[in-house]
Amino acid sequence: MSNQNPYATKKKFKFPHPVVLMFCIVLIVALCSYFVPAGEYARIQVDGRTVVDPNSYTRVESNPIGVMEFLLAFPTGMTAAASITFFIMIVSASFNIITETGAIKSAIGRAAVAFRSKENLMIPAVLAIFSIGGATFGMSEENVVFVPITIALARALGYDAMVGTSLAVLGAACGFCAGVINPFTIGVAQGLAELPMFSGVAYRILIWVVLVAVTSFYVMRYGKKVRLNPQSGMMYETELAERGNGIDLSQVEKITGRQKIVLAIVVAGFVFLVYGVMKLGWYVSEIAALFLGMGIVSGLVYGFTPDEIVKHFQTGIRDIANGAIMVGIARAILIVMEQSMIIDTAVHAMSGVIASLPSAISVLGMYAVQILTNFFIPSGSGQAAATMPIMVPLADVLHINRQVAVLCFQFGDGFTNSILPVSGTMMAILAMAKIPYEKWLKFAGPLVGIWIALGGVFIVAANMFGYGPLTEYPPF
Repeated sequence: MSNQNPYATKKKFKFPHPVVLMFCIVLIVALCSYFVPAGEYARIQVDGRTVVDPNSYTRVESNPIGVMEFLLAFPTGMTAAASITFFIMIVSASFNIITETGAIKSAIGRAAVAFRSKENLMIPAVLAIFSIGGATFGMSEENVVFVPITIALARALGYDAMVGTSLAVLGAACGFCAGVINPFTIGVAQGLAELPMFSGVAYRILIWVVLVAVTSFYVMRYGKKVRLNPQSGMMYETELAERGNGIDLSQVEKITGRQKIVLAIVVAGFVFLVYGVMKLGWYVSEIAALFLGMGIVSGLVYGFTPDEIVKHFQTGIRDIANGAIMVGIARAILIVMEQSMIIDTAVHAMSGVIASLPSAISVLGMYAVQILTNFFIPSGSGQAAATMPIMVPLADVLHINRQVAVLCFQFGDGFTNSILPVSGTMMAILAMAKIPYEKWLKFAGPLVGIWIALGGVFIVAANMFGYGPLTEYPPF
């Protein structure tokens, strides 16, 4: 009989499922409604946009969240996020039809063969391409489309799903965080700050180049380790399970005539997607409709029967359903804060803290407030509408250039998006890539920390060297 104490064995900490984590966050916010004073700013219309009046904050009657209101927040959040949820489902399902034709796999095999002797060039090249999307039209939800492609390309070259996901997600994030000419963040924020649209672009290009370089080095460093020793990768067990779905570069299949037509449809669809987003003002509904059409036409061209098309469509929905639903669960956090009327109180309190800081570090205080606000308002344009009317007059009082205030917003809104559990789109992408949230946090978390530190350096430098309202070039 063993004398070993069965309770002496220490259990390894298991990170909670993202749904559990978000549920707990909603619960904490709901409990805060019982002791955080309710308050609100008056909303006014400025050039067709609803923004807050920075001088209008008043306390209102408390509205604590009861059990029923707490539970209702989840279906309400899912309803509010329906457009994004169904966008993710439709795009994933439609792309699965295209994937089943084998055209994408064959094309990626050919591309991987071309990169086979220069794998290190692939990572910065693909990262830079995706960063252009983030820098120009604010690529975010659209990443759902590309992640399966970048994962397949990475695996074909000896990397893992972590590298593949990083190519699309972190690449687009570099451009989004720099916000070179992103109309949804820089455009809205500068409009509210009464600055010329996209002014100061050269400094943001410099920031963009630095972010892409740092991120490329970070991903390449991890990728090199995985290629030398696959067991050292964070996704080793998953890669073993997915081995049969990879691409054997020694037996790359020839692209058939029908597959070439499918690829032409996909390329034309992506060109039309960029045109629609940048010129026609498309958002998730139009993009989903485009991919639905691409999927159906590609399936018919390849020779699938209507029943087979439906079968592949349903498989695509099944594979992404859990991730798509997380978008609605994440929205429940905002629902609870709005119903309890504590979101404006939080913004008001944080802006008050900034005003009390010494002027030399107040600019970093503005940066910190925007980072914290991003947890509650992950929408870029939504955060701009809520915070910029407060931060702009505060910057004037503290003698901080408005362009610097916009930079604080841009960094605060962008850097943490890649790891926030309240980002439904990020959770959906991880579900599609079969990457547990805790592993992604372990991988991307240090990089986000580096981004935040770099952001602080860029903000302090901009403030010191006069990155003013009309600055078009770096001030040094």
